[in-house]
Amino acid sequence: MAKKTYRSMDDFAAACGVSRPTLSKYFDDPTQIKEVTRKRIEAALKKSNFEPNLFARHLNRKRTKNIGILVPSMSDPFYVQVVSLIELELRAKGFWPVQLSSHTRPELEEEAVRTLLSLKVAGAIVAPLGAGSRRSALGRLTDAIPVVCFDSPSAFDLPFVGNDNMQSVAAIVQYLCRSGEPPVFLDVPHMMVNAGERTESYRATMLREGHEPLVIECESAPSWEFERLGYEQMQRMLSRGGLPGKTLLCANDRFAFGAMAAAFASGLRIGRAEGCDIRIAGHDDHPLSRYTCPSLTTMAQNAPEIAARAVELLLKCIEDDGADRKGATPRVILEATLVMRESA
Repeated sequence: MAKKTYRSMDDFAAACGVSRPTLSKYFDDPTQIKEVTRKRIEAALKKSNFEPNLFARHLNRKRTKNIGILVPSMSDPFYVQVVSLIELELRAKGFWPVQLSSHTRPELEEEAVRTLLSLKVAGAIVAPLGAGSRRSALGRLTDAIPVVCFDSPSAFDLPFVGNDNMQSVAAIVQYLCRSGEPPVFLDVPHMMVNAGERTESYRATMLREGHEPLVIECESAPSWEFERLGYEQMQRMLSRGGLPGKTLLCANDRFAFGAMAAAFASGLRIGRAEGCDIRIAGHDDHPLSRYTCPSLTTMAQNAPEIAARAVELLLKCIEDDGADRKGATPRVILEATLVMRESA
């Protein structure tokens, strides 16, 4: 027997013999209505193919259950990992994630902001582009809804969850100094605040350890193609007659991947074993870092905690929206963990 078809919530509510508000309450939380009414609705659902358009219902409300997630790139595995964890946290708390990427372009970040506002999201978790962000775009977002930033803070005074770059870089510099030749730092273009923090921590830690810091700035134009930048930078150094040291600390794992590939192509043996020519380490614990050859020594950011705390802060901001808030803007800074592998 073919199941009945209903074109709208009003039609289905009439067929169940309940009001539209009662039916809405059922789809929000079945425990809100009387058991006899709930059983009547569930019996009607079994005899029909009706599925409520929950997205449309949320858009008709002043405050939706949709949460925006905006990141610079969904091709970067770090963002993929954190966004996936944020999505699961939101779903577990009854919210719908709406994921968008700016594709590292300021105009697309601005477009994504307009999209989130048109969808009437209740709040947003954002990894800003940093120096590339258009202040007016994020300003419109923060004026309209609660926003929490992660990975890199924005120019606005917003709640933030991120890695303790001073602690994490200090930890890996100390390890490299005590396990072999002190490291040279291969920097990336400072498109994000955290890049500058990592360079600063390297310099300060090297001085504390009694060594002269040496930062090699990336000579390529700023780009999010970190693997290519690392490869090109290593090629340039090798073509000039050799490396500035036998231990290289890269500002992030993706840059390290490129540097390792160029070193291998030049016949250098990478690793901390006897007979190796060079040690290379990174930062972030990129999901592929354990599968490089040799596997990459790095610092692991606490992605699960970053996701959980970002969601926790945002939902608290949504709950308190409009209240007279006092005190400092919440900032959650999480320590990273040293992961020792074969490359350094």
